Parts: sequence; structure tokens; C-alpha cells
Amino acid sequence: MRALLCALVLLALAAGCGGDDGGDEPSTTEDACERVEAPQPRDAPSLALPRGTLDPGKEWALVLETSCGTFTVALDLALAPETTASLVFLAREGFYDDTVFHRIVPGFVIQGGDPTQTGTGGPGYATLDAPPTGFRYAKGVVAMAKSGFEPAGTAGSQFFVVTGESVNLPPDYAVVGRVEEGLEVVERIGELGDENEQPTQPVVVRNVSVTES
Repeated sequence: MRALLCALVLLALAAGCGGDDGGDEPSTTEDACERVEAPQPRDAPSLALPRGTLDPGKEWALVLETSCGTFTVALDLALAPETTASLVFLAREGFYDDTVFHRIVPGFVIQGGDPTQTGTGGPGYATLDAPPTGFRYAKGVVAMAKSGFEPAGTAGSQFFVVTGESVNLPPDYAVVGRVEEGLEVVERIGELGDENEQPTQPVVVRNVSVTES
């Protein structure tokens, strides 16, 4: 009888150590992207080019809240005075809210900023901040996308974040800053692309806010 009781106790302990994970229900973690529906594409507005540049005596940043987490981009006013002012203007106008990363190339870049979700939309104007000769687009650098026929440094609203350790890009794209917080979020987004550079699930930019200090 004593042996039987000991066996029952051991069985109970083993069952308790098996973990209480809710059976077959999937677990969720803070480092996972939310499964969300993509917002409806919308027509790109035709906005007027903002005048002036940002106060260089302050530090400026954009905070991007996405379905994969939040990351912060420290803006580099010296490299792109016109384009950084444009980004702040667009963010304050709500231009980027409820947009998506429409292009994701694993080990290379993630690209967003187009409300039409086609890769052709913009704000209705362009800025020009030519990048320095020989600039290296390292991981975490944020720059502006452009078409192949536009001059180097031309920018509308579409931006990309470099996710690769070493990418071979010519110095043709206006450099607006670098990810200073949340690089792991950018890396997470960067894993969600297929062989056609399309997202494997929607990644939504819910809000872009501006900080200055």
C-alpha cells in the first residue's frame, strides 16, 4: 500500500511539473507581430510643399507605432534639412497614420509611407537633399525612396529602413536619420517578406508622432 501511495504522489507531482499552458492554445509573446487587417488603400493627397526647415538647435525624432511594435527614428537635419522638415509636416498632418509597409525585402530594407499601398503614391510634392558622396547605408539607416529617373536625393513621402548588415546601395537616396530605439522591431518587420518583396502579413503603421527636445 505504501508503494502504491508513493507512486500516486509521484504521478501527481509529474502532472504539476508539466506546466499550465492552457493545453493546445497558442502562446503569445511581446516580441510577436499582431495579426491585423490591412487598412483600406486611400488616394494620396496633393499637399503644398512646406516652407522652412526645423530648428537645428533642437533634437527631432519620429516615433512609429506599428502592429509589430514601436521604433524611434532620430532625424538628421544636417544631412537632409528639407526632407526632415517635410517628414515632420507629414507626420503632424496624419499622412502616415494607417498606412502599411508595402515592400519588405528580408536582409535588405523595409519600405512604407505610401497611402495608396501601390509603391507609387506621394504627398504631391518633392524635396531634394542630395546625400554625401560615398555614403554607406548601414543597418538602421532611414532614407527616402525615389524612382530611377529622379535626381539623387529626391524625396516624397516614401521611406525605407535598412535591415541588412551590408547592403550595396548607391548614394542616391536622401538620408533622414537612423533608428535610435526599437531596432529589434525593424528586424522583426524585416522577416515578413517573401521572394517577391511582398509582406507575408500586413504590417500597419498606426501612428507617427513627432518629438522635439
